[in-house]
Amino acid sequence: MPLEKIWLSSPHMGGAEQKYINEAFETNWVAPLGPNVDGFEQDLSDYLSDSNCYVGALSSGTAALHLGLILLDVQTGDEVICQSMTFSASANPILYLGATPIFVDSESDTWNLCPTVLKNAIEDRIKKGKKPKAIIAVHLYGMPYKIDEIRSIANQYGIPILEDSAEALGSSYKNKKCGTFGDISVLSFNGNKIITTSGGGAVVCKTLDQKQKAIFYATQARDNAPHYQHSHLGYNYRMSNICAGIGRGQMEVLDDHVQLRRKVNFFYSDFFASISHVRLLQEPSVDYFSNHWLSAIVLDTYEQREALRLVFEKELIETRPLWKPMHLQPIFVSYPYYGNQVAEDLFLRGLCLPSGSNLQLGDLERIEKVLNTFFSKSK
Repeated sequence: MPLEKIWLSSPHMGGAEQKYINEAFETNWVAPLGPNVDGFEQDLSDYLSDSNCYVGALSSGTAALHLGLILLDVQTGDEVICQSMTFSASANPILYLGATPIFVDSESDTWNLCPTVLKNAIEDRIKKGKKPKAIIAVHLYGMPYKIDEIRSIANQYGIPILEDSAEALGSSYKNKKCGTFGDISVLSFNGNKIITTSGGGAVVCKTLDQKQKAIFYATQARDNAPHYQHSHLGYNYRMSNICAGIGRGQMEVLDDHVQLRRKVNFFYSDFFASISHVRLLQEPSVDYFSNHWLSAIVLDTYEQREALRLVFEKELIETRPLWKPMHLQPIFVSYPYYGNQVAEDLFLRGLCLPSGSNLQLGDLERIEKVLNTFFSKSK
């Protein structure tokens, strides 16, 4: 019998999703509004456990980032600081608005936005006559960024934070949930995320007025009139009631999925404990709690990283290099970058390992067999 492929992070249904989807069909709520949309937003707000938390369910995390920048009044000609080591969706909406991305390097503890470089970048942009309009900070692979340090710098210069928590639902810092630290925050429910709505995202606002404004823009910015009238540029960004039904079912198993992903990370932690030249991304202190959406390692060299990736590929096991930093991407290479080579080095030597909450014992045994063979030969 041929081997089945082990995926990096595949969707994991909990069982209750079909109930909410059936209810939507039975009541003919198949539009981008309805009881599941309202219920999913409330479920997320309750989960985030923040009194100033107003959630708007959208078609994608990218849409949430776009609307988040609009809510922060980013306009053509503005500059927005963005963590360089991230997925391109963090940076693309800056260009949607005709603004300029200013990329900042990572630090080695969490692999996220470096506070020291961030401060230097802000001061240099101000000297050049352009104070940044916003800061996009990302919780990479579910690991919270340095919340206190980044917030202190943002407050010092009066620059709002757009918190990209697309990979970090279920993570927390000092017992406060990720998705609540930004002036505006965003979530993603893409098929490979900790929970999924097949595709989807959410914007998390501090006020009801902000949420209502986001939903206004997400539903084509239709004015309050008996006919279709538009005074602002709008977007088709609202989540459908069907997808929101999947989300409601997924919320029932979110904590279980977090614990299962953390269990996978513990599996890797045990394996690499005796291999000193491999570093597994883990929490730098007890203040951090990661959902370990993806477990990732850094090896000695690029060549070793590639050799391991190809061995896994041969065994039908999906792995993936870390995100290629935005300042190295062809579309963004001409924009300003501040930092050294932390993000670049992580990309060259880092590898994401299978991390899904639906990995079975047999899957882990296959993964361990590959690791044992590879590292026994590399000693």
